[in-house]
Amino acid sequence: MKNILLFLTPTLIWGSTWFVIKFQVGNVDAMYSVAYRFGIAGVLMLAVSRLWKLKMNFTLKEHGYILLQGLFLFGFNYWLIYISELYLTSGLVGLLFSLLVFLNILNGRIFLKTAFEYRVVLGALFGLIGTGLIFHKDLSQFSFSDDRVIGVMFAVSGTFVASLGNITSAANQQRGIPVIPSNAYGMSYGALAMFLIAVVSGKPITFEMNPSYIGSLFYLAILGSVVAFGAYLTLIGNIGAGKAAYVSVIAPVIALLLSTIFEDYTWSFYSLAGSVLILAGNIIALSRPKPKTSFPRVQEMEVPVQTLEKNLPDQLTE
Repeated sequence: MKNILLFLTPTLIWGSTWFVIKFQVGNVDAMYSVAYRFGIAGVLMLAVSRLWKLKMNFTLKEHGYILLQGLFLFGFNYWLIYISELYLTSGLVGLLFSLLVFLNILNGRIFLKTAFEYRVVLGALFGLIGTGLIFHKDLSQFSFSDDRVIGVMFAVSGTFVASLGNITSAANQQRGIPVIPSNAYGMSYGALAMFLIAVVSGKPITFEMNPSYIGSLFYLAILGSVVAFGAYLTLIGNIGAGKAAYVSVIAPVIALLLSTIFEDYTWSFYSLAGSVLILAGNIIALSRPKPKTSFPRVQEMEVPVQTLEKNLPDQLTE
């Protein structure tokens, strides 16, 4: 029962955060919303790290690596994702972000020289075909002025940046930098960077004093970035990273259901078939035919990110 609860906690939270992000975009610039979210989450994570007496002293060089991780994982990627939700329903953005599994493997091959496996290639092929089916009308009439095309470009760009963040995180773990403190500092650095860039860019500092904005902000910062992350870490410790990774298969389904209920997303044969193919691709890529030694190291994001294969530890991010 305990492990079921630990599985449901990150699955339900990360499946819902895509819809909650809708309340963070619009009147407040996306950079500031991202800065507020991870500013709160970073402070809480730093406090947790201190409470648990984790290693908090790092060299200047190590802080540089953590800064890079923060910019990719808790800064630019979320900024792009938030903007994409101005053009697409939250469920579609969540589904597109699940392609992160395949981008991790591709970037792992490029930057960390990890090997491809046939199941990963097959899963990626399913994912690409599924994406093509969902957006087949938009792709057949491609135009940079089309809102959905713009949304897809932002969502895919944000997913790619998040993948670079996971590669950076994996490299930092190989350097001996622990996960939780690096995330705590990384969230703080990402928040500060987004805030400073927005100010230097001349964007007026804004904040909405209404229940929907404040409530969604704390939901994303506390539940989405701290509670779910802690539950997922504990779950990995109990059942292993391989089984826990299937959170990433269920979370997009929840995102799509919420989008259908609250955003009046209309399903078609192509969108349904495409969604099934993408989720099936994730299952194929995450399957492990032979038991392998796994490293219980993760990154937090709405849809968990896993399996950079071989010497690269299992990853999780929003």
